[in-house]
Amino acid sequence: MTTTPPPFGRALCAIVTPFTEAGALDLDGAQLLAAHLVAHGCDGLVLSGTTGESPTTSDAEKAALVTAVREAVGAGVPVVAGVGTSDTRHTVELALAAEKAGADGVLVVSPYYSRPPQDALEAHFREIADASGLPVMLYDIPGRTGTRIEPETMIRLAGHPRIVAVKDCSYDLLGTQKVLHRTELAYYAGCDEQILALYAVGAAGYVSTVANVVPERLRAIIDLFEAGDTPVSARLQQRATALIEAMMAAGLPGTVTAKALLNALGLPGGPVRAPLRPADRETADGLLAEYERFMAA
Repeated sequence: MTTTPPPFGRALCAIVTPFTEAGALDLDGAQLLAAHLVAHGCDGLVLSGTTGESPTTSDAEKAALVTAVREAVGAGVPVVAGVGTSDTRHTVELALAAEKAGADGVLVVSPYYSRPPQDALEAHFREIADASGLPVMLYDIPGRTGTRIEPETMIRLAGHPRIVAVKDCSYDLLGTQKVLHRTELAYYAGCDEQILALYAVGAAGYVSTVANVVPERLRAIIDLFEAGDTPVSARLQQRATALIEAMMAAGLPGTVTAKALLNALGLPGGPVRAPLRPADRETADGLLAEYERFMAA
């Protein structure tokens, strides 16, 4: 287990970005959803990540979202702003804007599409970490970016004083454990099915899309493990499998499924922005049924 307090909390939600029915940024909805998630077990929020539809929100919208959520949850809840783009200069600009808007940290994904080699990737992250005073969470999700942050690169980056954490969607347990063993980086499970597995080998917690709809249940997985009740923690992780699969591995992006469920539950979500499309009625009904089965278990 980690021996130092995690930099951004343990139970983080990769929060959706609510939009109005007309497609505009819904800041009131974002504030309501953020407050709801914190009240129900999240001790940190990650904005403008994959789930937050960062590719289709403007720079001004990203900054406004940080300001609004900061106001809603107060100073005691870490707010991490997604700032990663495929352009180093643009990413630096977004990091500085997030700092000015009140973020506590930045989430920086590997540049996508251009697939830089490891030395260029390392230089990219260092330039962003040097640009502001905010701590950095690296986002390793090669399935979307096309580029892995290799373990040896991660180990070198851990020497930077402001690179403090990783959102891990690498699906490489061996590589993750190598970095955990050799650095002080706080690892966060970015794949909901791995929350307990990574926490048990020393991760700091999780950054979860599924937490948009079941924040208390996911928080309970790590709380039970911390309390020494590993069998019950494991059963809860296992019971979550069907909902996790329905939301994250059934052919639709997690943004689409999370918003379908939030809308069905009467919580702020709204539509997705193109090129994403909303879940159809049959899919939305199936998601709600899976959610209800999980909550009744």
